[in-house]
Formats: sequence, C-alpha cells, structure tokens
Amino acid sequence: MIDSTKNLNLEQVERIKTISPKDFVENYVKPQKPLVIEQLTHDWKAYHKWSLTYLSSVAGEVDVPLYDSRPASAKDKFNQAHAKMKLKDYVDLLQKGPTDFRIFLFNLIKEVPELKRHFTMPDLGLKFLDRLPFLFFGAQNTSVFMHYDIDLANILHIHFEGKKRCIIYPPSQTKYLYKVPNALISLNEIDFNNPDLDKFPALTLAQGYEAYLEHGEALYMPGGYWHNMTYLTPGFSMSLRTLPRGTKNISKALYNLAIMRGVENLMRRLKGDRWINYKNEFAYKRQNRYMEKELHRK
Repeated sequence: MIDSTKNLNLEQVERIKTISPKDFVENYVKPQKPLVIEQLTHDWKAYHKWSLTYLSSVAGEVDVPLYDSRPASAKDKFNQAHAKMKLKDYVDLLQKGPTDFRIFLFNLIKEVPELKRHFTMPDLGLKFLDRLPFLFFGAQNTSVFMHYDIDLANILHIHFEGKKRCIIYPPSQTKYLYKVPNALISLNEIDFNNPDLDKFPALTLAQGYEAYLEHGEALYMPGGYWHNMTYLTPGFSMSLRTLPRGTKNISKALYNLAIMRGVENLMRRLKGDRWINYKNEFAYKRQNRYMEKELHRK
C-alpha cells in the first residue's frame, strides 16, 4: 500500500491533452523529458473496447506467462516466467481479488492479430516498432520492482482500465537507486510505495517523477528511465517502443542483450544463490560509500 507520509523527491510528470509531432520531439524527446498525453488514444477502437472482460472474451484461450514478486533466484533464468495460465483464468483471478501474479512483456497482439486493428501507431515524430506492442497486467496493489528496460528504448506506456501509479527516475539518478550489479534492477527489498528511508537513505537524494494513469492515458518515458509501476486497481497497459537512440544507448543495449544477460545466466548456474546474495550485498555497500562521499562534499 502507498504510504503518503514517506515521501520521495518526486515531481508530477507534466500532462497535456494532445501534442504535435514537432512539439513532442523538440520539447520532450530531445531533452529526454517525460510526459503524460491524456487524449492520445481517444480515437482508437481500443479506447472504447478494451477491458479485462473484453480481452478475456477474445483471447481467453491464449496461454500467458506469469510473474510474481519473489526475489531473484539462481533457479530462474533472466526474466524467466514463474507460471503459465490461460488468459481467461488469469482475468478471473484479477477480478476475484488480490493475486501476486502479473503478466510482463507479453505480445498478445501476435497471438490475436485482430487486436492490432484496434489502435494505430501514434504520430509523434518517433518510429515505434509495430511488431512489439507488449502488454502488462496486474491486480490491485501489485507493484513492479524498480528497473529499466534492457534495450533502453523510448517507451510510450498506455494504460487501460482502472488506475496506475508510475514512479520514474532519469538515468542520471542511478547513483542513488541501489542498482544491483550486472542487472537492470534496484534492490528488490525496497518498496518504493512505502520506502524505509532509514535503511535506504540514498533514496532521499534521488530526484524523480510521479504520474497517475487512467484509462487511455499515455506516459512517455525516455530511453533508460527507471520505472516502478503499481496497479491501484486491476488493469493492464500496452507499451510501444522505439529502437534505442544515440550511440551511447545503442552500445549499452547491445551489451545488455549480447553480454550482460548471458553472463548473468552463467553465474547463476555456476554459483547459485551465492551470486544473487553477493550482488545484493555489494549494491547496498556501494550505495553507502556513495552516500559518504555526498556527505563529505557538503
């Protein structure tokens, strides 16, 4: 649950009803600044038709991968699903009450092509990849750990049904977020909706953003932004993405995909949970060293 008494340094993401491609690129893409576009989807069939019940009716027989909130384990490969279920059964779970299971990075449109006719690639001056419209589902109060995406893409995250809270940080704030080595996540122990700032004091130095999304609203997240998503009600979202932009992000994305992921799977196989524990301890100690340096500067 969200505890408003434990505030992080979060600024509300700017909101706008509509925007031209030129203004979007000049004012948000080039400076890598987030934005919520409130009416981007209002002329889509998806805006009028998509709901949990509707997707269950047209795609209920599709087997979907499920993830829960368990900590990383050497038993699992990088981004390995924890369970599988038919979509209709999963939607039943969401609608009946709390469940830890989430759907993560699933291309439902590939399984049910008719859904592709329900939306168009936004005309925002960016080339979104029309073959990779990933969907994400979650139950009330489920939260996605703080992470950034492996491909460092610019992302347009569009929410459907209910309400969602998004906490995001630019890459410049990585030094305060307890990043785990050879990974794309902060310490799994941190609850960004109710953080223990005595145990994780570096979070008080991080400057981030917060956005609340309702049905049909779209959050633009520049490449490499950290994000933590919490479903305030059962719902689902679709992310549209670009290729990474700029030499630095392209190089990092290639490293993540070609080397980092392979090294991680190998080390989990060789060292088991000792590898996971070592990385978590290292992240915490490294962050404490950063904090000491910051205090010395002041």
